[in-house]
Amino acid sequence: MAHASSSASSNRAVRALMQEFQSIQKEPVEGFKVKLLREDNLFDWEVAIYGPPGTLYEGGYFKAHVKFPSDYPYSPPSLRFLSKIWHPNVYENGDLCISILHPPGDDPHSGELPSERWNPTQNVRTILMSVISLLNEPNTFSPANVDASVMFRRWRDSAGRDNEYEQIVKNQVAQTRTEAERDGVKVPTTVEDYCIKTVFTEQKSTAPELMMDMDFYYSDDNDVDDDEFEDEHEDDDNEDVEMVSKAVLKKAHLPAHTEASSSKSVPPTRD
Repeated sequence: MAHASSSASSNRAVRALMQEFQSIQKEPVEGFKVKLLREDNLFDWEVAIYGPPGTLYEGGYFKAHVKFPSDYPYSPPSLRFLSKIWHPNVYENGDLCISILHPPGDDPHSGELPSERWNPTQNVRTILMSVISLLNEPNTFSPANVDASVMFRRWRDSAGRDNEYEQIVKNQVAQTRTEAERDGVKVPTTVEDYCIKTVFTEQKSTAPELMMDMDFYYSDDNDVDDDEFEDEHEDDDNEDVEMVSKAVLKKAHLPAHTEASSSKSVPPTRD
């Protein structure tokens, strides 16, 4: 029975991830692009995140590895930056610390509310939009990188006169441009290009042909009935974060990348 349950859970994860991947290919979101590390594995994604215009990370091309668990979306993925990034909420090994990626439940020792942690209505879009906003609005109350947090506060409180943090970030941004050139990517540096032209360009890309063959990724054994799969989430009122229904998302309602909207869209980060 344990094997059957595990197999059904994995099949459900494959179904959800396939729909999300196809959705992002058809309806890209400004600020990032995704691809599979291997076309026969939906559980490992490579993400390229563009530094938001008007921030210290403007022009940056930061790659990250997103790894999904077999029981996704009931458990959160992990995100590790592959590119060097100096940030209060990123550990030295590249692991991102943000509440939205912490397992669901009530953990009194964490200081987090259950609503701040992962829940099955989150998806890749909400995660990456939160990461992009977090670049501009770090959480310095419970930092993953204490040195970066101290430098950031000095830079912010001095209105930029103490520029040690700024210089480190700008040097890293410059280093990422080499990789962007190698990948044939022109990183947007204006709000207009970031929000419009990038989306228009990315819409031409399509998911790999293998993505259309669901049997390639999972077995029919212990498969989950489509109706049952959909019924579990039929009461979700937010189409932007519905990731396990049968229909692929048709439209993404995206926040503008202003400081006000960024601060609202990032869940509190505690570690």
